[in-house]
Amino acid sequence: MPEKQQSIHGIWRNRWTFIFAATGSAVGLGNIWKFPYIAGENGGGAFVLVYLACILAIGVPIMIAEILLGRHGQYSPITSMRRIAAQSNHSKAWVLLGWFGALAGFLILSYYSVVAGWALAYIPKLGFGEMSQVTPDVAKKIFEDLLANPLTLVGWHTVFILLTAMVVARGVNKGLEKAVTILMPMLFLLLVILLGYSMMSGNFQDGLDFLFTFDFNKLTWDSVLEAMGHAFFTLSLGMGAIMAYGAYMPKNISIINTSLTIAFFDTLVAIIAGLVIFPIVFANGLEPGEGPGLMFVSLPIAFGHMGFGAFFGVLFFILVTFAAWSSAISLIEPSVAWAVERFNTTRFKATFFVALLAWVLGLGSVLSFNHWENMSILDGRNIFATLDFLTTNIMLPLGGLLIALFVGWVLQEQITRKELSPKIMQIYQLWRWFLRLVAPVAVLIILTVGLLEAFPEQKIAFTRFILDVFPSLKGD
Repeated sequence: MPEKQQSIHGIWRNRWTFIFAATGSAVGLGNIWKFPYIAGENGGGAFVLVYLACILAIGVPIMIAEILLGRHGQYSPITSMRRIAAQSNHSKAWVLLGWFGALAGFLILSYYSVVAGWALAYIPKLGFGEMSQVTPDVAKKIFEDLLANPLTLVGWHTVFILLTAMVVARGVNKGLEKAVTILMPMLFLLLVILLGYSMMSGNFQDGLDFLFTFDFNKLTWDSVLEAMGHAFFTLSLGMGAIMAYGAYMPKNISIINTSLTIAFFDTLVAIIAGLVIFPIVFANGLEPGEGPGLMFVSLPIAFGHMGFGAFFGVLFFILVTFAAWSSAISLIEPSVAWAVERFNTTRFKATFFVALLAWVLGLGSVLSFNHWENMSILDGRNIFATLDFLTTNIMLPLGGLLIALFVGWVLQEQITRKELSPKIMQIYQLWRWFLRLVAPVAVLIILTVGLLEAFPEQKIAFTRFILDVFPSLKGD
């Protein structure tokens, strides 16, 4: 395969554009509420240390490998993997790695857009005072009424899909690049403004204690597993987005340094989000562990009872929308890039075709919260829960595992050395060791745990089997 100078889709203008794009892909709804909560519930600072170790041992090595594949292939993940496998004289079956990523991103977008629509819906709710002085029961009912109204959900789902498509249809430089260079600085600015508001109006000391008190008594094996899982998922690995963005990366940019920078900013956003949210939650006597309910029930209650709460509540949900938007454009990009290559069509047509398919599939997720709530697709799960299970528990870990195995064990080492151009060979060798040995084992554990958690009966049977094989684990 003759080496191309750049992707047919375009190329990032500089290193920071790529960092903004990849960080935007990584920073999503989970950063806003999930990481701060699981950190606080699992030992605070002790969990953060374990999480950072997992980022360095699992997340960064696989991210480097995924960017490497994208930049070497310089096409969509599907086309890149087909060409790289052919170039390396390996099985054509490795193209499934590209298909897994693009399909996972597409499926996630279909239901992620519905959830992002909730954030859009809450901007006018806060702005027009609907949440002012609201009681917990009323706040819960407002959220339940939103979910129970399919027409409203479809409306906001449509708006979000259109916002996403409008960016991607304009191409790498006029669309993706321009969007991320506006969205990411705005996201950080909003975070800083909300952090200042939280420090002045919230119980900031309790928020700090919740996130950073080193409580090693709360740090269990389950905590380590949770840190491993979140370290993998938070960087948007295995869904084709990072590989697609890597295809637009100039050859003179260090993949290793850039990956470390992205991991740093992704973690920084999650920590600052926690320092924004939890002081406000504690100042209002609310519970921090409600998952999505924290964002759509607890926080609106808090903003509704605070000075200038409506204004800062609107800013918060704009922040959430920006985080979701920057992630969504990365979710759709692999499929759009492949459609342009496969059908030799314009980016505009490819984008709106893929967006339309995602919108139609998203209708199933919309109805999963009302008319089809009790529909069983997979082991009692409705459409929304099934898509979430398939992507989160199977497709993404499997995609990450395949990336680690292909780059670590199949791809010729001269290609990895050429793409990474390591100045310090010890760092390169350390990365290669983690990618070949540590990361695959860790992701396999994440995949196994995710499947067992999703099927409780099988988990019980598996636990009994392990205890029969290793009776010493039963303890007293």
